[in-house]
Amino acid sequence: MNRLKNIMLLGCCLLLFQAEAQKMQTLTYFRNDTLKLDLDLFLPEKASNTGFPLLLFVHGGGFSGGERQQGHSICKYLSQHGYAAATISYTLYMKGRKFSCDGVLSEKIQAFRYAVNDLWLATDFFLSNSQKYNIDVSRIFISGSSAGAETVLHAAYWNRDLMQIYGLKLPENFKYAGLVSGAGAIMDLNLITKNNLIPMMLFHGNGDSTVPYATAAHHYCPTDATGWLMLFGSYSIYNHVKELNGTVSLFTFCGGGHEYSGTLFEKDQQLILGFMDDVLAGKKFGAHNIIPTGKKNEKSAAYSFCD
Repeated sequence: MNRLKNIMLLGCCLLLFQAEAQKMQTLTYFRNDTLKLDLDLFLPEKASNTGFPLLLFVHGGGFSGGERQQGHSICKYLSQHGYAAATISYTLYMKGRKFSCDGVLSEKIQAFRYAVNDLWLATDFFLSNSQKYNIDVSRIFISGSSAGAETVLHAAYWNRDLMQIYGLKLPENFKYAGLVSGAGAIMDLNLITKNNLIPMMLFHGNGDSTVPYATAAHHYCPTDATGWLMLFGSYSIYNHVKELNGTVSLFTFCGGGHEYSGTLFEKDQQLILGFMDDVLAGKKFGAHNIIPTGKKNEKSAAYSFCD
């Protein structure tokens, strides 16, 4: 009898495992003679008559490391709340190269460019296969942490014709529904205009010494560094978008460093879900949310709102 119970229990566990496994599909979204790029797709169990909204996640790792599995947590969570979600692998151009102050500026920019183009390829994959996976192509969000956040910001605002690598052409009128950036930055605020604005959710530690919270060089490099690159971080983006009367929310982790770049993708995920729900409901917002961490450093001390 005990043996029968054990067999039945094992069978139930296997069925639960299979059900869980069926929620995720690993798909190849691009392949050529030298490159194969995969993604992990999580779909809701409940069908949708109108098509699922979709979130694409880009992991961090300085364009030299990290893995798409870093996005599994937020993708699983969203799939349980009616969203399709996919986390992508992309070209790690900086692997074996230097991404800090003693790096080569042109290589750093090329790393951004390859990652952005791979995200555009993943976008095209879902545009081309929207019926197969029941995706509503008018409701595609992009998100990322650290290097992934820099990727999504440039993917949303770079000129696609000018910066494309693979000859890909997304539909001319295509715009992402919104983006979520964890400790991200953009090379030029002028890329963000009234004409191309999309809703944004930004979160960042204002003591970040890697990716500036406001406006500074990447890694705060001295101006004579070979890898000097000016970046406009979350606080600068937030203020710029507010001036443009755009829809944006900023979560500032007071005193927090770069270790907060993935926080909301791993914890308090309901905030990301709420952002996406609000965007799809057509709500407009512009809140700055102050979150104490109990930490403080020279960079965070510059902001009186953390006192």
